[in-house]
Amino acid sequence: MGTITLISFIILSLLIGVILLLLWQRKKGKTIPLSVIFILGFFALGLGSIIGFVHKGEDYQAYQKLQWHTLAPEKIAPLVAQGYTVFVDITSDWCTICQTNKADVTHREQIVNALMAENIILMQGNWSESNSTIESYMRHEGIPGTPYNKIYGPSSPKGIVLPAKLSINDVLNGLATAQGRPKY
Repeated sequence: MGTITLISFIILSLLIGVILLLLWQRKKGKTIPLSVIFILGFFALGLGSIIGFVHKGEDYQAYQKLQWHTLAPEKIAPLVAQGYTVFVDITSDWCTICQTNKADVTHREQIVNALMAENIILMQGNWSESNSTIESYMRHEGIPGTPYNKIYGPSSPKGIVLPAKLSINDVLNGLATAQGRPKY
């Protein structure tokens, strides 16, 4: 649990404690305006909602576990022949769709877990700067720029090109098809 989360829980606990104390004091006959209790309750509800939203159960740092290899097109066919599935991601720092794909799909815990299977090799080419390997691969693929994602596997040795704007289902179905499993 992070420091901010811990402090938020402490503040929330204090707010609830104060509300309960004020209600108890009011019940004993003290003149405490209900509006004060409602306002404190509103703050407690708001803080509780924020805590719940921020910690809705998904690990947003899961993507850090992914082990990306530098794009090596000559290694793809031998790896697939050995039974591996190869997920290729051509990206760049300046590509807004690439960054959206990361935030909405490839960095999501569900996809990270799927990509961490032991038979999957991750290859990434970051085209933020000129790179002859990426340029050659993209020329061979007939694609002018980023984003570009392709999944090679035992059932799809020539690869499955994914849409430029990824969805979770695109990646899961691409992996399933490349590995010869039923789609999601």
